[in-house]
Amino acid sequence: MVTLIVATTSDPASINPAAALLAMPGWTTGPTLPPGIKSFTNKQTRVIQHDGSIVKEDDLDLRWEEATGEVIDEVIFLSRHTAVSNRPALTVHPIGVLHLKDGESPPQGGKPGWAALPNPRIGPWFRLLKKMAEAHGLVPEFEITLEATHHGPITNKPTMFLEIGSTEEYWKRQDAAQVMALLMWEGLGLGGGDALGNWNSETGKRKVLLGIGGGHYAPRHMDIVLKDDIWVAHLLSGYSLPMEDPTQTNPKENQIGGNWRQSIKAAYEATKAAFPGGEILAHLDQKSFKGWQKKAITEFLAEESINVGKPNDFT
Repeated sequence: MVTLIVATTSDPASINPAAALLAMPGWTTGPTLPPGIKSFTNKQTRVIQHDGSIVKEDDLDLRWEEATGEVIDEVIFLSRHTAVSNRPALTVHPIGVLHLKDGESPPQGGKPGWAALPNPRIGPWFRLLKKMAEAHGLVPEFEITLEATHHGPITNKPTMFLEIGSTEEYWKRQDAAQVMALLMWEGLGLGGGDALGNWNSETGKRKVLLGIGGGHYAPRHMDIVLKDDIWVAHLLSGYSLPMEDPTQTNPKENQIGGNWRQSIKAAYEATKAAFPGGEILAHLDQKSFKGWQKKAITEFLAEESINVGKPNDFT
């Protein structure tokens, strides 16, 4: 079982952390993945470098397995982050385009209604990244944040993105790339220590946060995730929960249209698969919903036997 780290040469925020990681001891050249994708090997970790879009090169985990016979355990993508604010940031997030309908074209990879399995390392690595960034003097210049679930590419194993943002100046920052490389080095145990974030329902805490509602940077969910021993699954922002006001669309039927049910269900199913034996708790950003929205979501969660957790339930 191996970890697959994916970088693209077309993005400095992707290739620079990969290069910094590969400059550390123990790497050897690995096999070439068709069509000419280079790879590097260190213990149970594989780094691959392609030249395409990081969000549109699908099924790299299956393609690696087919080419090498090795079983991939997880996938970690390195990428740049963009934001309207242009604020410098280091981010961690799961991926998927759960809210799109069949036939819609995802603008940044993936496929409609799909949620990748969330990588169990997201929570532990986010907390470690925050400590590392502070220790290396990147804070307060850089914001260390989670992001909501969004974009592709399609994967089949637990997946997460590590991103540097938010403009070209910061995508090229070598100190940010070095911190991301150290996160992977320590987090995967490549330096000889214990790896961080391996899921095991038999030991330690088993509470898994499934975030529902709020903005893209999930501030109210993040407040809980900063506590030790909380695992993080999908984070569904408001745009991933399209809900049609029944008074405007179906006043007689009182039906709430939109793909919000599909989003929640896809996120929950992927979370169950990624955290077998986990205690999954949906955490609602209460202030982000109107009354009718909160009522509909709460009722749907009850119908689906998805437990709801308040902040104190995660302690």
